[in-house]
Amino acid sequence: MDPVGVIARKRDGHELTDAEIRWAVGAYTAGAFADVQMAALLMAIVLRGMTARETASLESAMRASGSTADLTGLRRAGARLPTVDKHSTGGVGDKITLALAPLVAACGAAVPQLSGRALGHTGGTLDKLEAIPGWRAEVPMPAMRRQLEDVGAVVCAAGGELVPADRAMYALRDITGTVESIPLIAASIMSKKLAEGADALVLDVKVGSGAFLADAASARELAETMVHLGADAGVRTTALLTAMDAPLGRAVGNALEVAEAVEVLAGGGPPDVVELTTALAREMLAAAGLDAVDPAVRLVDGSAMDRWRRMIAAQGGDPDAPLPVARHVDTVCAEPGVAGVVTGLDARAVGDAARILGAGRLAPGDAVTAGAGIEIHARPGEPVAAGGRLLSLHTDAPERIAAAREALAGAVGIRPGASAGAGGRDELGSGGPLVRGRVS
Repeated sequence: MDPVGVIARKRDGHELTDAEIRWAVGAYTAGAFADVQMAALLMAIVLRGMTARETASLESAMRASGSTADLTGLRRAGARLPTVDKHSTGGVGDKITLALAPLVAACGAAVPQLSGRALGHTGGTLDKLEAIPGWRAEVPMPAMRRQLEDVGAVVCAAGGELVPADRAMYALRDITGTVESIPLIAASIMSKKLAEGADALVLDVKVGSGAFLADAASARELAETMVHLGADAGVRTTALLTAMDAPLGRAVGNALEVAEAVEVLAGGGPPDVVELTTALAREMLAAAGLDAVDPAVRLVDGSAMDRWRRMIAAQGGDPDAPLPVARHVDTVCAEPGVAGVVTGLDARAVGDAARILGAGRLAPGDAVTAGAGIEIHARPGEPVAAGGRLLSLHTDAPERIAAAREALAGAVGIRPGASAGAGGRDELGSGGPLVRGRVS
């Protein structure tokens, strides 16, 4: 086998054999398959697709590129701790993991959350948590086990020994326009999640303008693909299809989203973030056999916040430290003569603008800016006065504001003269309920 031959076969629409896929992934991990060649193969996969067998083979080969975690035998007070994880396919303002992991831990499960960094226009959980002074993403396996038994939750980077093929391919996809592919997304997510060894897995598959897959049919196909991969590996796997037409909550950006997640843990926060957090918590608890516990109670009684503080401290962070703040803020306002109700807020445009402002990466190796991002003042269904504030752009690089504003051109829809409805999100153009469906 040779890289050019494998690339050409997929380019021409042929089905790759298991041996070809294993060889390509192994050779790339070992450095015998150059970045430019893997980029070409990834693009061929995006354009030609993969069969279910090819996708399963790719996931298996990626998972086999490193070791797997062993979470068996976790105990607290003499009882076995069920392990359950959650993964989101990526959204704008999606800070759900930050509150969800400690919330589910407060309900009695252990949550081993291996997370990633910003990809394309979507934020990364690790980038968000690194806005907390002192917090570290690297947690060795022995320390991870101890933290799960003591605190019940850990959010960290996959160790260097876990799925190294995905780490390299993930970074390459981010900069080569090869993110939006069902086989590549499914294999990437499931290779990591199956390697971490949890008993059960809940998938949050986004659908809408801010998702990698904007249409419902493609999102359901992705959900079904991943659920089948999980079931074949013996892991209880379910998926929720959730809306990503508008950003979640009012904060997009690393430190901004941490602050909003802390509001949720304190019993407040935007209703849509609370709604999705509790919906996913219930799904995770059911998968872990703990469905008698009501997660909403844990948000009110302070136990979820306690787990959050312990989780952050266990990874070197200071939960009381002030979060970074951007040096420059620019406000986007409605036209002076236009008053009405916001009918839409394009999540993709907001994500692209936040990336430009420094919340994500424009080139490989870029550092993210902790304080950069976008604050949303008027969400779909809410009124806006003539000339009223719509968005605040936070950045340390004011020279990027013009480009961010350009990315946001046309992103906010306003119905002049309309009045806000009682239900807001449902009445005025944000696409209905947050949870659109379930796959099991």
